[in-house]
This record gives sequence, structure tokens and C-alpha cells, in this order.
Amino acid sequence: MVETNRIEFKSQYSDELDIEKEVIAFLNYREGGIIYIGIDKDGYPIGVADIDIVVRKIKDRLRTNISPSPMGLFDVLVENIEGVDVIKIFLASGTEKPYYKAKYGMSTRGCYIRVGTASEPMPTAMIEDLFAHRVRNSLRNIPSPRQKLTFRQLHIYYESKGLMLNSAFEQTLDLLTDDGRYNYVAFLLADENNVSIKVAKYSGTDRFDLISNNEYGYCSLLKATDLVLDKLNTENYIFTRKTEKFREDTPMWDKLVVREAVINAIVHNDYTNEVPPKFEIFADRLEITSYGTIPIGLTKDEFFSGVSIPRNKELMRVFRDVEMVEALGSGMPVILRKYGREAYSFSPHFIHLIIPVNENVPKNVPKNVPKNVPKNVPKKRRELIVNLIKADNKISLSAIAKKMGVTTKTINRELAEMRHIVQHVGPTRGGHWEFL
Repeated sequence: MVETNRIEFKSQYSDELDIEKEVIAFLNYREGGIIYIGIDKDGYPIGVADIDIVVRKIKDRLRTNISPSPMGLFDVLVENIEGVDVIKIFLASGTEKPYYKAKYGMSTRGCYIRVGTASEPMPTAMIEDLFAHRVRNSLRNIPSPRQKLTFRQLHIYYESKGLMLNSAFEQTLDLLTDDGRYNYVAFLLADENNVSIKVAKYSGTDRFDLISNNEYGYCSLLKATDLVLDKLNTENYIFTRKTEKFREDTPMWDKLVVREAVINAIVHNDYTNEVPPKFEIFADRLEITSYGTIPIGLTKDEFFSGVSIPRNKELMRVFRDVEMVEALGSGMPVILRKYGREAYSFSPHFIHLIIPVNENVPKNVPKNVPKNVPKNVPKKRRELIVNLIKADNKISLSAIAKKMGVTTKTINRELAEMRHIVQHVGPTRGGHWEFL
């Protein structure tokens, strides 16, 4: 490994190391970059003493000493190279350039840019030009259409990961505009909003025969994402082929790829025009459409190579906090490794991703009978019931029974055993399910 325009080595960390300068240079660089700490100039890993403490120090310095806020644009990770633990700082290119040291402002002392393998002070003319072209219609700067918002679901997601949001979480998570109002990020993460994500299913390979059209949303984008994932997991039937020597289970689509693709589409969607992503299931493919094309200044080759310019860095930060996103730039390699560049297509305002049904899946299997539910295993059956109700809280008993290939009597019996988990509220026709 050698230093390049996108890779910088630092042999050791100290409080005197000007880590902010190196980070700012990559934030302002069109391709972002990576800083390794614990690797010498020759590319030899030598490690970092008190590595966990150093990681925390770096995160704190980047949070507090750089403007605009770089949260959602960096990851500070521990990586093992040749048996030695080093620190890897992954940096995406920001959309609010120029980034600068907070104490020096937008000056040649505060702004830096990557030039070759060095971080150089940014000329005044470049600072002025970047500021003139700065993206100003980011979600952080757009006021929420509602100002009476609650965030119970957001708190629950953080608490589920052992994290607590304090009384200043709106400022910490960049949920406020400069004048103190809730912004569009807050609106998307609030318990109630008007954003609905559609999952449509068709019987054939075109949009002629619509089987179902479910909407997930009007709630925190975190919860809506989980609901979409649950729905697609329910539809991702597993087909089993047995031979004398082995048993082969094949899902319709690669589960990990679908998860990465769904979260990418939701987190990177351009919500400034109030157009959410959509998901469509066809007999031969899963089609995912997100609004907003490749970020300005990024080529298709850079897009596919993993160069990261998060469209909504505030959303990215929250999704990473609750571990719905593992790391910056991690989704694209997973998708390309399985389906290649040809899975993507681009139009002036949309990015389309087509995930074909796996080749080993039989072509003439009844569409609505899941093969991944052993009828004689109640635990698995109850998991599927939960997923079906999560996907559609107004689903009828007969519809659940049909999808599972069992009788309504069986479903009634299972739901009686699950009454501490889920209950039906209201009349048989027109009521809905609620989880306790």
C-alpha cells in the first residue's frame, strides 16, 4: 500500500497532530479519501497505542473543530492489516464546501484541499468559488412543513442500540435550521409525516397486472425502512432443491444485496422535491427506483468505484448510529459484486436498480405460496405471521392463510398463542392489527 491522492499515512497519533487539516482537505476534495493512523510513510503497519482512546479523541475533534458539520461524512474504524490494528478514517466528499477549521473560518488558514499526496491551503479564489456554488437546498436548510413534531420512534431505535438521546439531540443530530426551526431531516425522522414509500407487486414482467400496492410510511423513516425490508423479506421466497447428496436453498434475490440496495435508495434519495423511492416486484426481477441522479461533479466510473458523496449526510449519520448502515461506501461493492454495473440505469432525475430473480429459482412455482415456511414448525410460522402483519396491518386472516398455504383455523390457533405480541383492533372487516 502506498500514499496516493486519496490515501494518507500517519505513523502515530498525538494531540499535536493536525488531523483536522488532513480531514478538511479530503472533505473538500471531489473524491474524498482515507487517512490511516499507525502506518509509516513506507506503508508498513506499526499499530497505535491505546487505540480505543485515540478513536474517541479523533471523533470528538472532528465533531467540534470543523465547519460545516462533517457528521455523516466520516467513519473512524479499527482495521487489522498484516496482524496489526490501525485506525482508518474514511472520508466522503462533502456537498457544503468549503469545509474549514471552525476557529479560523473560511480563510486560507482554515481551508485546505488535497493536491497530489499533500494537503495544501486553499487559495482565496477557490474558497470564494466553492462557497458561491455550495449546495444550499440540503435537507438541513429546508424547514419542516410541520413544526409540531415528536420523536418517540427515533428514541426507541437509539435505545435499542444502547444509545441515549439527551435533551439537546435536535442540535446534535442537525434537526434544526439555522434559525432554530425543525428542518426536513427532522420531518423525515419524526413519528408522523406525509412521506409514503410504495412497494408494488405485479403478476408478470410488466406493470399491467397489479397484485398488491402497499404503502409504508407516515412515520419515522427508520421505521418505514424496516417495514419495507420486512415486506421484501416476506416476498423473497426460498426454493429448495434436493438431490441424493445435498439440499440446495435458493432465495429469489440475494438477501444482503436487497438490504443494502433498499437502505441506499432510502438514505440517498433526493427528498427536496418530496418524491420518495419506490420498490416494484415483478415475476423476473425486483426494481428499485430512487429520485435524484448521480451527485454533481461525480462521474459514473467514480460512482461505481465507491467514491462517496452522501446526498443526505444527516440521514446517513442517524442510520449509522442505529447500525442500519455499517460504514460509508459499504453498500455499492456488495451490490456490484453480485449483479455488476449492468444492474444500474440512469435517467435525468432517477437512478434505477434491477435485481433479477436468481437463475436457480424454478420458473413455474405458484407466486403466493412461500417455500421457506415449514408447516410443522410453529416458530417459523409465527415469524412469518409477524412479517405479514408488519407489511400490512390491515391484512385479513384468510389472506394470511393463503400466503402461508395453511388453513384459516391454523392461523387462528397461532394468533391465539401470540395474543401477548399482536392483537386485532376493531371490527373483523375494517379493523387493523397492533403490536403490543
